[in-house]
Amino acid sequence: MPEVKSAVETISPTRVKLSVEVPFEELKPMLDQAYRTIGAQVQIPGFRKGKVPSRIIDQRVGRGAVVQEAVNEALPRFFAEAAEAENLRAIGQPEVDVTAVPLEDGQDLTFTVETDVRPEVELPELEGIAVEVDEVAASDEDVEERLTALRERFGSLVGVERAVEDGDFVSIDLSAVIGDEEIDSVTGVSYEVGSGNMLPGMDEALIGMAAGESKDFTAPLAGGDHEGEDADCTVTVQSVKVRELPALDDDFAQLASEFDTLEELRADVTTQAEQARRYEQGIQARDRLLDHLLEIVDVPVPDGVVEAEVHQHLEGENRLDDDEHRAEVEESTRRALRAQFLLDAVAEKLEVRVEQPELIEYLVMSAQQYGMDPNQFAQAIDQQGQIPSIVQEVARRKALAAVLDQATVTDTAGVEVDLDALVPQAPGVETVEVEEGEGDVAVADAETAADEVAQTADDATEVADDAAEAAADEVTDATEAADGEAETARA
Repeated sequence: MPEVKSAVETISPTRVKLSVEVPFEELKPMLDQAYRTIGAQVQIPGFRKGKVPSRIIDQRVGRGAVVQEAVNEALPRFFAEAAEAENLRAIGQPEVDVTAVPLEDGQDLTFTVETDVRPEVELPELEGIAVEVDEVAASDEDVEERLTALRERFGSLVGVERAVEDGDFVSIDLSAVIGDEEIDSVTGVSYEVGSGNMLPGMDEALIGMAAGESKDFTAPLAGGDHEGEDADCTVTVQSVKVRELPALDDDFAQLASEFDTLEELRADVTTQAEQARRYEQGIQARDRLLDHLLEIVDVPVPDGVVEAEVHQHLEGENRLDDDEHRAEVEESTRRALRAQFLLDAVAEKLEVRVEQPELIEYLVMSAQQYGMDPNQFAQAIDQQGQIPSIVQEVARRKALAAVLDQATVTDTAGVEVDLDALVPQAPGVETVEVEEGEGDVAVADAETAADEVAQTADDATEVADDAAEAAADEVTDATEAADGEAETARA
């Protein structure tokens, strides 16, 4: 049986034109299926549904409709096969042009696809890259900041009879109105003035108010059906309180820790601050290594992919006309894509494979960040089709970690840094001791949640399939001409 033929024309380092020729014998099963599908849908006197001969369907419906049905079904498959044969990693939205369709038996299907592709990246020697980081030094300010945070945990709120100041805690009533419609209202809400985690402009309105007073202000709503719309808001202060902190002495050390003296507590807090700085040093080494690679490696980025991502981002923010913000988003998008392509190339060169325990770790960490159960999180990403992107992200992190492990890291004083001694731990994940058996359920849940993700790891980098599916959306317009050509042929 004749084989599908393909040829590639390079338009730029990130864009190609793929020409594909599909022999009639390869397309015939799709044509036969198209006849069966259409035959089951049409009602023609004298014939039962599903039993209408092909020639009758050609007469009543038109050969062009059959061809369109078959090509719509076949094009993604043949595009994916041709892209794989030519070793192309298609990305973005392809542009399809069907140049010939089998209006008669024996004729071939030919089409071209212009598509963005992941660029070829020429990597430097990855072993022994020099990286410089800041020295580890916990300042007095770091220690005092941690002690203050600890005191705040044990502080108490005390009512005051004065106007609101920045940093006060207030109990407020709040309402939002658009026109004559009350959008939302709450009463007795506790709020820290200056935290900025409610409506824009509310902090400015509160400062200077006294208990029992109300003030109006205008602010855009942050969610709901009226997200982004300006609302007329009214805030009423019920009470004003300040946080009183306990004295920093031995009694506080005994209250807030296992230590008997303030001196012991301060020493422990200093150690914690130094450990945090060491962890930051490891993060800095990773980031500076990536910055170095991006600086010395040429990684072209497809303009079409950048434009599409920027448009989607700005559309989601309802800021399509904000040119200044567009420039910022475009710059960050280009850098992010360059980093992705670079790390994908590193992962391939180092033959990085994503193992199930690594997926479990990423899954659990991500679920915690979103405040979700790991099982629910796994189901959500599967339904959203994000499994391949998650596997790719884990592979990129693993690839960068592998290069960092081979790097020579020194601080600004010339002292070599042992990254293994830093024992980096994911932010927000605490190490806790449990009795034997206590952790079994949690681990089992995480493993169950990761099973579906792990099963797809081997296929995660096959991005051509995704691009091929996108190509199908382009086929309808490209094959509509087949109907007209078929009518002409029959005439």
